[in-house]
Amino acid sequence: MRSPTIKDVAKRAGVGVGTVSRVLNGSPQVRPETREKVLAVIKEMGFSPNLAARQLSGGKTFTIGVVSPFFTFPSFIERLAGIQDVLDESEYDLVLYSVRSPDRLHQQLRTIISQNRADGLIILTLRFAEEEVQRIKPDFPIVVVSEDDSVQHYPHIMIDNFEGGVLGTNYLISKGHKDIGFIGDPLDNEFGFNSTLRRFEGYRHALDEAELDFNEDWCRFADYSQDSAREHAWQILNSSPRPTALFVPIDSLALGALGAIYDLGLRVPDDVAVLGFDDIQAASYIHLTTVRQPLFSSGQWVANQLIAWLREGSFDQDQFEVKLPLEIVERSTV
Repeated sequence: MRSPTIKDVAKRAGVGVGTVSRVLNGSPQVRPETREKVLAVIKEMGFSPNLAARQLSGGKTFTIGVVSPFFTFPSFIERLAGIQDVLDESEYDLVLYSVRSPDRLHQQLRTIISQNRADGLIILTLRFAEEEVQRIKPDFPIVVVSEDDSVQHYPHIMIDNFEGGVLGTNYLISKGHKDIGFIGDPLDNEFGFNSTLRRFEGYRHALDEAELDFNEDWCRFADYSQDSAREHAWQILNSSPRPTALFVPIDSLALGALGAIYDLGLRVPDDVAVLGFDDIQAASYIHLTTVRQPLFSSGQWVANQLIAWLREGSFDQDQFEVKLPLEIVERSTV
């Protein structure tokens, strides 16, 4: 009968191999209840790690760091779910690093990389100083979910936000709408996010191509909150004339716009149609018509790419830049 391995212990305890490794090395990063459970399984199975096995790990942490802003936002949560789905089947644990400012981002990256706190990183939609990271450790594995094609050194996955704006606006036009408003989040932000800007540019382009008027009074940029989107939608729809459709290029803001429509006693989509963007899980519950980007599968992709890099020592050059498809999900708000 073979001796139990660290993977056997991890499976029996219901944790990752990295967690077992940290318990064996006395790491303070493990919660007390988890440590007790792992130690109980080690005793029960008679597992005895030897020195050679520890040396084989090469100082690995068996953790993958995910660096994300606003990790409570639905789109980020769904990407994280895709990442975790892959890591659950691997020897790696996930450590989440939430950043609230660009300065904090740069500090976090320097600390994580220089102090070997993770074996690799996944960075979600954040612009970071690639050259600085290259100077610290040029071969450190990083995979990125990017807003655009600006990433120079690391494998990344992206969508074409401009084309998403065109796609959504053309869909509304195809449904007979000529008066189309737009509600997004602020175009200027400290992280330099440009997805809403590019979707707005796509919206303007589609209107121009269809020779439809752009009405500045029907375009608002709300704080990233449903309440703010609701207020701006109310102001647009309480004017005369009002648009027959709203393109709201973030699903969570579209929920606020729908609230304003109902507040005004209007019908969806008979009086006002609403088109969202992302296809977060909640969109299906409220039957929101939206532009779908593959959030969950983008998380799976970055996790698979990073694990392959860590196991094989390099990333697949053919997968350096991957552009995901967009599609309209037809429900009942248009």
